[in-house]
Amino acid sequence: MKLKKFGTTEFAIYNDVKPIADNLGFSIWDVCFEKEGACWYLRIFIDHEDGIDIEDCERMTRPVNELLDAKDPIPQNYILEVGSAGLERELNQDWHFKASIGMLIRVRAIRPINGEKEWIGTLVDFDNSKLTIEQDGNTIGLPFEELAFVKRYEEFSF
Repeated sequence: MKLKKFGTTEFAIYNDVKPIADNLGFSIWDVCFEKEGACWYLRIFIDHEDGIDIEDCERMTRPVNELLDAKDPIPQNYILEVGSAGLERELNQDWHFKASIGMLIRVRAIRPINGEKEWIGTLVDFDNSKLTIEQDGNTIGLPFEELAFVKRYEEFSF
């Protein structure tokens, strides 16, 4: 896993839609422009300290859709999706990790590291090459290049 860098399209879309998000009181957690099967998807993940609901997604979608229709910054057909970053959101940018220090995260490795493939622990620190978590009183350093994903983790009790 590498820290994500916005591609040209994602960077342009982020800059175009950030003022809309700011005006509505939301922050943009991520912008993804990716192909799945035969279709291209533009996904904008929004966040708010009080959470995001379907009405928030609709309030963001309308002005974003109007802006994208007017500017037409993407030459191919695509499907626009605006959604919540979610409780167990993926961490893939430098500022995601900074904002998540002290929080529980779930980390999955591509292949086992010292016999383990998945960890749930508190994010203690990170740099460009590894992240450090605390799990059951132990400090564990995990190299980014060996990781499949890192996500925030929420414990649910029923």
